[in-house]
Amino acid sequence: MSARHGAGSTATTHRVLVLGAGYAGMSAAIQLGARVGRREDVQVTLVNAQERFTERLRLHMTATGQQLAGLSIPELLEGTGARFVRGWVTAVDADARTVRIDDDRVLHYDTLVYGLGSVADLAAVPGAAEHAHTLNSAEDAEVLADRLARLAGGTVVVGGSGLTGIESAAEIAERYPELEVVLLGRQEPGAAMTPKARAHLRAALDRLGVTVRSGVEVVEVLPDGVALAGGGSVPADAVLWTSGTRVSALAAAAGLAVDGRGRIVTDASLRSVSHPEVYAVGDAAAIRQGYGVMHGTCQGGMPTGVHAAVSIVRALKGKRPRPFRFGYYHTPVSLGRHDAVVQFTRPDDSPRRMYLTGRVAARYKETVTAAPWPTYGRMKKMPASGAVWPRGGRFTRNGAVR
Repeated sequence: MSARHGAGSTATTHRVLVLGAGYAGMSAAIQLGARVGRREDVQVTLVNAQERFTERLRLHMTATGQQLAGLSIPELLEGTGARFVRGWVTAVDADARTVRIDDDRVLHYDTLVYGLGSVADLAAVPGAAEHAHTLNSAEDAEVLADRLARLAGGTVVVGGSGLTGIESAAEIAERYPELEVVLLGRQEPGAAMTPKARAHLRAALDRLGVTVRSGVEVVEVLPDGVALAGGGSVPADAVLWTSGTRVSALAAAAGLAVDGRGRIVTDASLRSVSHPEVYAVGDAAAIRQGYGVMHGTCQGGMPTGVHAAVSIVRALKGKRPRPFRFGYYHTPVSLGRHDAVVQFTRPDDSPRRMYLTGRVAARYKETVTAAPWPTYGRMKKMPASGAVWPRGGRFTRNGAVR
């Protein structure tokens, strides 16, 4: 893997550009910085729209007015040799190997790590973009927090009964008992859990006063509520939309091979199948394992970032990248500040019999949520420490992985 000539580079400088400082992108940048960031022949640059790291795992807390520690991306990178560039990525030219920032700056790369993750899919339902709140960013969560704080009473509808919807509904109900919280979704909350774990989850929502309506589909978000398929509606003073996600259209526009959801299709080592100098990580990637395509979670996102970084270092040494393998191991769901359910899983994400509930589960969930920061700190000192995760055994083997 040799560097190419271009603006701001020499023949001996290999430019690695990481787009997006989510859990996956941050892991890639810190790993790369710790391993090669101090070398004169390698330049590692992380690009993100904000200097503040977004703790997506805690946004339901931000949305209920709870103050979280401010995490600075430049400070997280300190000591790694990686540099930070603040700006919105507005275009990628995969053939020219350039990235446009804020429409007025162009960065060149020899290797790209694409980690521009997913956001709530507001385009899927009419009115959602105009009338619904999201947890796409800390700023979005703070806007919802302000709205909830100004409600003396009324109804909050949470659209989507997945993990984000469950945690948000529970948090809002616990923090604002004067509000009626309605959780709407096609599936029963905790549908992928064992019956006993699911029963605890449902009992906790009942205890918090959350009204759960399963088997329903929202077809439109209105200024004062939501309309349901088959007729009927639910009035609301605020709507939080957590149903479905979408990724940026930048990858497809760049000419990278993407799947039907716009995610970059990767080979076994996380390289784009159309442009092998591009690695895709986290929610931005369609990564196939023996059990199917991975879904976006922090537990899987951070390993993809680390693996991409290690693969780039191997390539710089003239070695072939190794296949990526990952197996899921848990599904932790908070139910307010003092309760939770942790469903342990097989590597293919199917539930095991073992689970935790109550305060023990809440402590477990908090430990998981806080885990990235000590992990990043260890990686800066001992990069190899970040390369430890469940590989998944037979569950992650497929025709492309040996």
